[in-house]
Amino acid sequence: MDLQLKGKTALVIASSQGLGKAIAEKLIIEGANVMITSRNEEKLRTVQQELSELNGGFIAYKTCDVANKEQIADLVNETVEKFGTIDLLVNNTGGPAPGSFEETTDEEWQEAFEVSLLSYIRVTREVLPYLKKNGGKIVNIASSSVKEPIPGLILSNTFRTGITGLTKTLAAEFADYGILVNTVAPGRIATDRVAYLDEQNAKKQGITKAAVEKKFQKIIPLGRYGEPEEFANYVVFLLSGANSYVTGQTLLVDGGLVKSI
Repeated sequence: MDLQLKGKTALVIASSQGLGKAIAEKLIIEGANVMITSRNEEKLRTVQQELSELNGGFIAYKTCDVANKEQIADLVNETVEKFGTIDLLVNNTGGPAPGSFEETTDEEWQEAFEVSLLSYIRVTREVLPYLKKNGGKIVNIASSSVKEPIPGLILSNTFRTGITGLTKTLAAEFADYGILVNTVAPGRIATDRVAYLDEQNAKKQGITKAAVEKKFQKIIPLGRYGEPEEFANYVVFLLSGANSYVTGQTLLVDGGLVKSI
């Protein structure tokens, strides 16, 4: 299937590792030009070198702290200067710190809001004028917590759910421009973030990380954690020309983990 991504320009936030990197790689392979970004220039440089060896589109990078609106504006401007426009946007961030309601401070609430939700709003606002010209696509990365809250992740449960409301509203407000907006919610995907959460769970329960993984594998119908590449395949389809009628949706990639309908 031709995904009609050759020559398109994608901005992928938080793409120096994990899900963001996997999405950037798939886009490059499909012929898109990709701007990757994170706060860590060394990691970005390494990813750029790695993905530049693929037979596909061009890749560039720029550091950006998505809690800083001036840096977001600079990122979008440099992407346009480099590639001429922006057709596709992937909003993504590392997950907020784990914790219960009573453990979480005002400062942690504020930081999680700025990084996990306000950054999506700010990046979208900056990119929107370019998407409106040609009917671009946005995918907002959230978490399976938007369908089933995860114990010990009060910040993620709160702000990731806000992403779904943002997605639904944007899809309706900008449908006349041909802009499609969707949320994709990962379950237990084998990333550094999930490994960290498993380690924290292991410490609390007094068991090994491997034992925590085994517990989760038992309740995932497919019996395993997903791979970043599997998640990326789904996101790239939603960004592609093959998707012409899916918008305003929140879609799970979780191996069947979430039991709700």
